[in-house]
Amino acid sequence: MKGHVARNQEIPFQDLGGGVQRRVLSYNEELMTVEVAFQAGAVGAVHTHPHTQCTYVLSGRFSYSVEEESVILGPGDSIVVPASLPHGTTCLEQGVLLDIFTPMRKDFI
Repeated sequence: MKGHVARNQEIPFQDLGGGVQRRVLSYNEELMTVEVAFQAGAVGAVHTHPHTQCTYVLSGRFSYSVEEESVILGPGDSIVVPASLPHGTTCLEQGVLLDIFTPMRKDFI
């Protein structure tokens, strides 16, 4: 197999504290998928990084901000954040996000 296979049940979550857990799924140099689980009320602090990010809501509800604008996202919703823009989220109802980064986040592995 020339691709990178990730078997979800074999990848433990990394506890980031504050009700947030992350596990890195499939990736290569150009692309990375990351599952992020939030307890209600948990915050993904506003931050920036040089990667383009697409976030897909698998479950739960989130108040998601990019720069000074906020939007409520629920299951099936997605958002793209261009590289280097400040963004963050607050979990309104326990849920899981799927984050996709390009290029990969070397700081996550």
